[in-house]
Amino acid sequence: MGKSFQIFICICLIVFLASCSATKGLEKGQQLYMGATIHLHKQSDSSKVVNDELSEELQGLLRPEPNSFAPKLWIYNWGGPSSKKGFFRNLFHKIGSPPVVTSYGAIEKNREILQNRLENRGYFRDTVTVDTTVKGKRLYVQFDAYLDSQYHIRNSVYQFDTVTALGKTASRLTRRWGARDKGQAYSLDQILGQRTRLDAWLKQRGFYYFNPDYLITLADTTIGSHQVDLTMKLKYSTPKDAKKQFRVNDIIVFADYTVGTDTTFKYINHDPSDSGYIIIDSAKIVKPIVFSRLLGFKKGDLYNLNNHNLALNRLTTLGMYKFVKLRFEETDTTQRPGYWLNAFYYLTPAQKKSIRFETSGYAKSNSANGGEMSLNWTNRNIFRGAEIFTARLYGGLEKQVNTGNYSGAIRRVGTELSLTLPRVLSPFQFHTNPDFLPQTVIKASYEFYTRTDQYTLNSLNLSYGYNWHQSQTKSHQLNVLSFTFVRPTNISPGFQLALDTNIVLFRSIERQFIIGSNYNYNYSSLNASGSARKKNNIYFNANFDVSGNLLGILTGANVNKGKEKTIFNSPFSQYIRGEFDFRDYLKLTRKTTLATRALFGLGYAWGNSTSMPFVKSFFVGGPNDVRAYSSRSLGPGGYYAGNPKNAVYFLGDQPGDMKIEMNAELRRNLFSIVDGALFVDAGNTWLVRNDPTRPGGKFSNQFYKQLAIGTGAGLRFNMNVLVLRIDVGLPMRGPDTESNDFQWKMKKWNWSWIQSNWIWNIAIGYPF
Repeated sequence: MGKSFQIFICICLIVFLASCSATKGLEKGQQLYMGATIHLHKQSDSSKVVNDELSEELQGLLRPEPNSFAPKLWIYNWGGPSSKKGFFRNLFHKIGSPPVVTSYGAIEKNREILQNRLENRGYFRDTVTVDTTVKGKRLYVQFDAYLDSQYHIRNSVYQFDTVTALGKTASRLTRRWGARDKGQAYSLDQILGQRTRLDAWLKQRGFYYFNPDYLITLADTTIGSHQVDLTMKLKYSTPKDAKKQFRVNDIIVFADYTVGTDTTFKYINHDPSDSGYIIIDSAKIVKPIVFSRLLGFKKGDLYNLNNHNLALNRLTTLGMYKFVKLRFEETDTTQRPGYWLNAFYYLTPAQKKSIRFETSGYAKSNSANGGEMSLNWTNRNIFRGAEIFTARLYGGLEKQVNTGNYSGAIRRVGTELSLTLPRVLSPFQFHTNPDFLPQTVIKASYEFYTRTDQYTLNSLNLSYGYNWHQSQTKSHQLNVLSFTFVRPTNISPGFQLALDTNIVLFRSIERQFIIGSNYNYNYSSLNASGSARKKNNIYFNANFDVSGNLLGILTGANVNKGKEKTIFNSPFSQYIRGEFDFRDYLKLTRKTTLATRALFGLGYAWGNSTSMPFVKSFFVGGPNDVRAYSSRSLGPGGYYAGNPKNAVYFLGDQPGDMKIEMNAELRRNLFSIVDGALFVDAGNTWLVRNDPTRPGGKFSNQFYKQLAIGTGAGLRFNMNVLVLRIDVGLPMRGPDTESNDFQWKMKKWNWSWIQSNWIWNIAIGYPF
């Protein structure tokens, strides 16, 4: 009783101090601005109007925003007034947030902004009033908007002449717009968007000097019945150049341009190269044929804004240019009819070769400490075709010390080579979206991995594939050839004994020969322009992986019939594997998002294999899936390996052939760069065949009873370039070592149990 009373007194004291200190830093006559509320009413009878979308839009217009996180205000006030000097004053003022105050002039300005926005949304006869309330030193503001019926479009006319090139083109582009507009609510944003859209389309058809400000839309609201007639037409003051339709004349590329260089006469005496462009490249930095694949224009083409941006995007994403500039200049071509532009590309090369040294250190939750050093060398134009070659040499050391457990060191030494070509290198016709630059990627790597006094792994990886974008939201990756060879050596007698008695441990370091292909498809509406304004965004990823199937068919491999086939004295893996990842991001409010994910994966080994390779298996548990359980420790099915403290060789990784996972996370910005999150995770892995060493692991119609469930909370520190994440997860349902079954665990929740079973996760980036 005494302890509870002390806690109660402390809480009361904290609340009292907080309430006192919130207004401590205010000057005489100031009030702490507590924010504003907006209420919508019908103008006819003042009854309440429920329109969450409109209310949220209006709320987002109000300035300033009140203090969002009270502790930051308290910290600021602890520093004392601004006139006070000293270290702690500066520290508290830097960490905290100053009290937000406002003026009645600013409040009236907000009222005008709200009324103007409502008129822009078609509420032409609205009235917005404001009321302020002062309680102590706190100022509360309330806006009441009285709305008449919203105006809708009766007729929409796009009025252009049919004589000039501009008028003909604009008439053709907008001939169906009127029917589409009819019946829609009036919106100034929609009208401005149509102007911008028509301007972009005209610039795709040669009207280089056109501007959306040359278009005007007239609105007639006198027709009654809360309807409006719209007429878009060209302003009389539109300059003559804006009405001209231009074609591209000469295309001049300064491939070795330096800022400040006089290029006026450099191209006069140059003839076009085989690519059709005038290339000014005295240093022969790039083969001329490269530009035929990159530049968006050819001589005689109509000017096109899309091709303009396409060329800039391609040249920028090459990676070999530091600065890229494209300028157009009108030229006098009296010998040919029409209007013509010369195009000038100014390309400033980046440093061709670079070398970088990196070092890093880490501490894991399993008491492992380590570090890595790497040396990276890059050549951004190795064969004069904008090919990027990288070579990386690295070495790492990790040491784990656990009382009662094996204490050993892990050493990793390896090299990685990569060659990226800005084109598809294939004997077959390969169609890709010309708006994006496809890539051919060739990779090779070798790693020498040693665990002291246990074993050594030699790993060789080779791949040849393509990356390309179908659109802004869709991308593809196809590895035509993917080769992995793993060979264990120097296995100690003691560790060999452990391998002979633990099939999972044996599979984790077994000799592997994987040769096949894999394909990845990715869709993300988050990559689309304007996605930040959308209420809902989705993400979908599909991955397909096949290995050894053609070899298995050709050789007649069948391990179950004693017909195991080998390459280089190693059995090759034969399997098919697929994985699907769907995510949804629903914006509930301006600062709150509900993120959900559903993931399913399945692998099936056959022919020359009885089980999936360890590196291709599925795992559950850890900072990016079911966060209430240790990394990769769950499953398969009802089997649970536990975590014996006295095991000499214990492998927490539990591979499965199938994976089901579901996640939900509520994310909300707390203040500044700090976001909070509440989450629930569920998932597990299963086997497609019985494994006597892991009873209960096979998938069955009782799978839903074997889903592990965890919940928790976390913080995200969003620093733009990276997101630092801290999550703490707590098991709700999972394997029980006493009953050898899945049990609900909420009944066990007390402070002692929570401290023994919670899982802390520190990671970079969002979990999904």
